[in-house]
Amino acid sequence: MTATMSELSPDSRSRSDRERFVNILAVQRAAYLREGAPSLTKRRRDLKKFKAAMLARRSAIEDAINTDFGHRSRHETALMEIVGVVQGIDYLERNLRRFMRPTRRRIALDMRFGSNRIEYQPLGVVGVISPWNYPVNLSLMPVVTAIAAGNRVMLKPSKLTPATNAVLASMFSELFPEEQVAVVDGDGSAFSSLPFDHLVFTGSTAVGRAVMKAASVNLVPVTLELGGKSPTIVAKGRVQDRTVSAIVWGKLLSVGQTCIAPDYALVHESEVNTFIESYDRLVKAAYPDGPTSEDYTSIVNAQQYAMLIGLIDDARADGARIIEVGHRPGDATRRPHTLAPTVVLGVTDEMKIAHEEIFGPILPIFGYRHIDDAIDYVNARPRPLALYYFGDDDADRRKVLDRTTSGNVTINGTIMHVAQDDLPSAGSAQAVWAHTMESKASERSATPRAYSSRATGISSSSCVRSSEALRILS
Repeated sequence: MTATMSELSPDSRSRSDRERFVNILAVQRAAYLREGAPSLTKRRRDLKKFKAAMLARRSAIEDAINTDFGHRSRHETALMEIVGVVQGIDYLERNLRRFMRPTRRRIALDMRFGSNRIEYQPLGVVGVISPWNYPVNLSLMPVVTAIAAGNRVMLKPSKLTPATNAVLASMFSELFPEEQVAVVDGDGSAFSSLPFDHLVFTGSTAVGRAVMKAASVNLVPVTLELGGKSPTIVAKGRVQDRTVSAIVWGKLLSVGQTCIAPDYALVHESEVNTFIESYDRLVKAAYPDGPTSEDYTSIVNAQQYAMLIGLIDDARADGARIIEVGHRPGDATRRPHTLAPTVVLGVTDEMKIAHEEIFGPILPIFGYRHIDDAIDYVNARPRPLALYYFGDDDADRRKVLDRTTSGNVTINGTIMHVAQDDLPSAGSAQAVWAHTMESKASERSATPRAYSSRATGISSSSCVRSSEALRILS
């Protein structure tokens, strides 16, 4: 009698998953060695059919993500999942010839009659482990970029988004043979320990450590995109509607379930109350029906919701002031695992919310007296994935940029640096390309920090109009 997967012990399932993964990897590696690097024409053809398939499944993708989250704003899905990937594909297709072109290098004087050049070659088979919070964008951008770079790909998406995974698996099975792209489910530890030519992981720091440890057995190079507590610093005098509306959008996009969401705000102590009043008013404008608004997303599941409630309860027990904002915050109970927008005052280092990545619609607000105080607060904590600064181009801005170390920076806006494909931004086409092709050693010995600056007279909310997303998808 043959046992089903549900009847197998965890160890047996893990062994079964590993055997399945090893077989797929062997098939992909053999195909790569047999066929070599694909031509420019084939790569462009693959990108075009990938884009067409995504656009044809737009409604299916929106429905699937909505199912996985319980409720997900369709406008957010269109903008952050589908448009993001479509624009990434367009960027790769436009620049692919340039990316593949050999580059000349200077030659030493004693060899001056020769020549030096670098030719870029694919790595081979790339593994991708993607998270649940943006289950299309953060799955497909590493995959599509690896394909553009000439690699074969094995994708393991999060088990928390089964409906979305089914749509992606069906799409890939129609587009590519398994020897080129395979979508798998199963044991993450077994997947991480495979001898890939490169492994890309997006997710939490704790899981990232386990992934890197498993990959180290085979000395597999790993690209980690991890979360963190991304600070937002508001300069004195800049608590204005265009500033606060950008923070509202960045914080409540997917209700904070974004790795680069503003985690906390540092506001001059004389303007904290004004900031809270503006935040409340602009949340009401953005979500006129409160937490049951069509564009207000639910927390992905009950476990994540309970973790957020735990952060609030812990802060309240230690003396923090909890303020729910927006229209009818109590209506959140009418929708499963939905949490109203919340600000927290009086946070101290003893509270969990001061140290754990929030990943929800909760915004701690800290007052500072001098800009040096804000800088010191940021520097006393682990380096953030992103940093946001609202203020003029003056000495305080320069001081913040020079004296802090972070991932990418958006000035007078939030989030949208990640959509700039020509910046080395986490998750962008350019960044993943750099890790899936050979690159110069000098480029690996320094950390690029990209800056995306918005004109001070333009609100970041202009980036997220649903009409713009629909135009790009049409």
